Amino acid sequence: MKINIISIITILLMTTTIQAQYQPLYKVTPNQIKVANEEKEEQFEGITIVSKVTEPAFQYFRVKEDNIKRPCVIIYPGGGYTILASGHEGIDVAKFFNSIGVNAMVVKYRIPNDKAQNDKSIAPLQDAQQAILLAKTNANNWGIDDKKIGILGFSAGGHLAASLSSHYADVKIDNPSKVSLRPDFQILIYPVITMKDFGHAGSKENLIGKDPTPEQIQYYSNELNVNEQTPPAFIVHAINDDAVPVQNAHVYDSALKANKVSSTLYLYEKGGHGFGMKNPTASEQWTTPLTAWLQKRKII
Repeated sequence: MKINIISIITILLMTTTIQAQYQPLYKVTPNQIKVANEEKEEQFEGITIVSKVTEPAFQYFRVKEDNIKRPCVIIYPGGGYTILASGHEGIDVAKFFNSIGVNAMVVKYRIPNDKAQNDKSIAPLQDAQQAILLAKTNANNWGIDDKKIGILGFSAGGHLAASLSSHYADVKIDNPSKVSLRPDFQILIYPVITMKDFGHAGSKENLIGKDPTPEQIQYYSNELNVNEQTPPAFIVHAINDDAVPVQNAHVYDSALKANKVSSTLYLYEKGGHGFGMKNPTASEQWTTPLTAWLQKRKII
């Protein structure tokens, strides 16, 4: 009986996620106007959402406190650049990655806000860049293999992840050591890709305003900014998504392949938008082919 109890305890210890509390993303947040912190976390139709984020932070989920260097995925929840779906598109996803031996970071990035930022359009990208900078500079202490740091985004968070993949070299944060901010891979789940008409009107307006310049539309239409150095991608979308048309996934997949960048597009017939890791209409969840993709690329 003692052996059984010890075995059970050992298994539990091996599979326990080591979760830190939210920590500030910066010592001093750039591009920031001091305003009252009105951030709020609440439940909406069973989904945890965070609104009015002006103080960016992150939560780090480590597989295990040991000397093994493991891959890390940085997660950007979606929410149309107006809220963050921090539960089923954040913490739940981090726990899944821990279960397959991957460390994870959930980023609570700033919601674009003219009253809280000097330039609201770059605030989320700054936070995305800062998150990967932290992962790379703390890799030894956090048990991260710094050659296997990827990013994952849902919906508008997918736009943010693709934007980082496009503009990692256009550094908008303090990076005195000139650490490369390029992700090693990207995972995009029902992503907003473009600022053109077939994108997502709400995300577009929230990020670059009602009357964006042609330069802003070009910069944040990620299908127009792919090159041979863009990280390889695993993309998931539902064909019947009526919030973010599946054309977003198709144009990005095509742009990647045109530039000889590896891209895998996994499509559901149904599922709509916002299903997180569990598409109720599907017999197979995207986490299964993703795991195989990570294994094939020798990330796990």
